[in-house]
Amino acid sequence: MEEEEPVEIPITDILDLHSFAPRDIRSAVKAYLEEAHRLGFQALRIIHGRGIGVQREVVRSILSRTPFVAGFRDAPAEAGGWGATIVTLTRSHSQPDLSKNRR
Repeated sequence: MEEEEPVEIPITDILDLHSFAPRDIRSAVKAYLEEAHRLGFQALRIIHGRGIGVQREVVRSILSRTPFVAGFRDAPAEAGGWGATIVTLTRSHSQPDLSKNRR
């Protein structure tokens, strides 16, 4: 059996989990958070769907244990409501703090 090649996914401020197999959700969310943080994103939206809440709980469990996640909450109704989670990340150490250069 051939191994599948990894699929490269562009990193934006939105991750829609509908296209992922349930067994891949944990690793996909962890990898996404690490890369989004490395790239300097500070606000993200993870779309997990409504359903019975299993994926929502998996996502929030990961978020609660990720040290660079400053907070998370349900998305506003127009952005998915409880079918999506808004995530705030701390500043990445590799990103310059431009506020110090302001006069």
